[in-house]
Amino acid sequence: MGNSSGPGQAVEFSDVSAPRISWRTAVVTGATTVLAGSSAGTVSWATYRLLMTQAGAARAVIGRDTSKPPEADGVYAPGATMPEPWRKSTPFDLHLMIFGDSTAAGLGCLGAADVPGVRLARGLAEATGMRIRLSTKAISGATSKGLAGQVDAMFVAGPPPDAAVILVGANDITKKHSIRASARRLAAAVSRLREADALVVVGTCPNLGTVTAIQQPLRTIVANWSVRLAKAQTVATTIAGGIAVPMGSPLVASEFRASPEILFATDGFHPSAAGYELAAAQLLPVLIAQVRDRPALPVAHLET
Repeated sequence: MGNSSGPGQAVEFSDVSAPRISWRTAVVTGATTVLAGSSAGTVSWATYRLLMTQAGAARAVIGRDTSKPPEADGVYAPGATMPEPWRKSTPFDLHLMIFGDSTAAGLGCLGAADVPGVRLARGLAEATGMRIRLSTKAISGATSKGLAGQVDAMFVAGPPPDAAVILVGANDITKKHSIRASARRLAAAVSRLREADALVVVGTCPNLGTVTAIQQPLRTIVANWSVRLAKAQTVATTIAGGIAVPMGSPLVASEFRASPEILFATDGFHPSAAGYELAAAQLLPVLIAQVRDRPALPVAHLET
């Protein structure tokens, strides 16, 4: 699978332009920007105050999770119940690397087995019979702006992976980043990975309208903004040579709306183990297909 465009090609995306601000006012002012640029016209002061109150209530319920995701890196073999710690002398058939934010890292999981990267590595190992080395570069709190640093770290640490999965977007919404800029940054990361001959699968922005801690009408506004970003990410990923998977599709969103007590972690914002299982189920078939369709890999990697 080759790139369909060069990294310098201009791509037009939907735009929500505004200066960066802190999380304390990001959701509200982001919603205000969206409404002000839509057919709804200028947002009234009363509406602004309502949105501000709703954002404050959401913050109080969600809180701030400072815990670390479980350590999950290692080599996953078909049929094995536990991963092998990776050493330079440990052989593997395919290197899978995970980039992105807290959902990519698995924040909210209580054990390593529930981390999305582990689910993907194990599923890939079982489907292909390969030994899969899993490496995680994702960082909690990261936005699309942080992808460049994660890819830089990958090149510093060693050879590029055979396959990469990127999950990013939710923090771009809460921090009110420009949709156009977020999509452009994602495209740049995908292009760099593709130029290094890595397969790239991108899970696009989830639908934050499923977060029940956010009240209406703010929830609908955030949902619309999530959809707009996901669409821009899909265009960016495709042009850069990757494959986009809609993590905020109507089917996935309806599952989260129907069973929030099961699919969300205790903070009401990050997925639970069951939520990550649902997310991984969207990504795994695409990842397996991409791996099976790529040119033959070496018999085994063995770094010295």
